[in-house]
Amino acid sequence: MLNARNALADPMPIAPANELRWTVEEASKLLTMPFNDLLFRAHAVHREHFNPNQIQLSTLLNIKSGGCPEDCAYCPQSARYDTGVEASPLMSVEQVTAAALKAKAAGASRFCMGAAWRAPKDKEVAQVAELVTAIKGLGMETCVTLGMLKPTQAETLKSAGLDYYNHNLDTSPEHYGDVITTRTYQDRLNTLSAVRDAGINVCCGGIVGLGEDVADRAGLLCQLANLPVPPESVPINQLVRVEGTPLANEKPVDCFDVVRTIAAARIMMPASYVRLSAGRRELGEAGQALAYFAGANSVFYGEQLLTTPNPGQNEDLDLFARLGIDTMAASG
Repeated sequence: MLNARNALADPMPIAPANELRWTVEEASKLLTMPFNDLLFRAHAVHREHFNPNQIQLSTLLNIKSGGCPEDCAYCPQSARYDTGVEASPLMSVEQVTAAALKAKAAGASRFCMGAAWRAPKDKEVAQVAELVTAIKGLGMETCVTLGMLKPTQAETLKSAGLDYYNHNLDTSPEHYGDVITTRTYQDRLNTLSAVRDAGINVCCGGIVGLGEDVADRAGLLCQLANLPVPPESVPINQLVRVEGTPLANEKPVDCFDVVRTIAAARIMMPASYVRLSAGRRELGEAGQALAYFAGANSVFYGEQLLTTPNPGQNEDLDLFARLGIDTMAASG
C-alpha cells in the first residue's frame, strides 16, 4: 500500500526536525512546494486525525456591530472608516437565543457571537456570559470574540460555559504593523494566554490577502503552531475587500494561495479543526473543494458573517452533497 510519508521523492519531513517547534523556513518550504505534493501530504495528515468526509458547521452572529476604535485596515466595523456599518447595541438574550435556535435547526453545531469592542468592560462581559449560558442550554457549542480580555474576564466566560474564544493574530509579527497600529501583537498573545489559562479552547487564525508575502504566511502559521498548545480551532480567512477600508483596493489573492495556507495549517497543526472562514464566495466551489481535500473541516455556515456575505445554507448543503461530505450534528 502506498505510504503517504515516503511515497514522494522530496525528502522534506512532514513535521519539523524536533517535532516541537516550526521555523519560518520550514513553513515557507511547505507553502512553496509543488501544489500536488503539498495537497497529498496535507490530505494524508488529515486522514490520520479526522474523518475526511465530515465537516463542522459554525454559525456566526454579530451581537454588537460597529463603532470599534481600532484601526484594523481590513475591518468595516472600525469607527475610523466610512463603510456604511452603523453602530448598534448588544442584542438581547431573546434575540440571540432565537438566532441560535434557527442556526441549530439548519444544522450548525457551534454558535459564535462577535461584538465590536477593543476590550469589553466587566459589565459587558457579564452580559455576554448570560448569552453564553443561554446558548449552552440549547445543546450547542459556544464561541465568542470580544476583543482583548483580562484573565478575570476569561474566567467569567468560562464559568458561564464558554467553549471557545476567538482572537485572531491576523498575520505575521513582521507584517502586523502594516495592518493595525492600535493594538500590539503581544496584546493579542496576552489575550490568548488568559483564555488558555482559564481553560477555554482557543480559536485563532489569520487572513490571507493583506498584502503579505509567503514568509509572512509562514510566520503566522509558526506563531499558531508554536503556541504552548496549538489552537483547537484555526480559522483561515481570505480578505473580503470592503469599500471604505484601507485595503479595499488590495490585489485579489490567488485561490491556490488560500488552499496552500489551509494545507500547511493542516500539516503544522494536525489535531486542530481548520476552518475555511471569510472569503468563501470569492474562493468559489472548486476552490472550496480543494480546501476540504487539503484539510479544512469546518466552515462558517449562514448567509452573513459579521458584516460580509457568505454562501447560502442551501448552496453549502448542495456542495457538501455533491462532494459526499457529511455535517456534524449538534448535541441535545
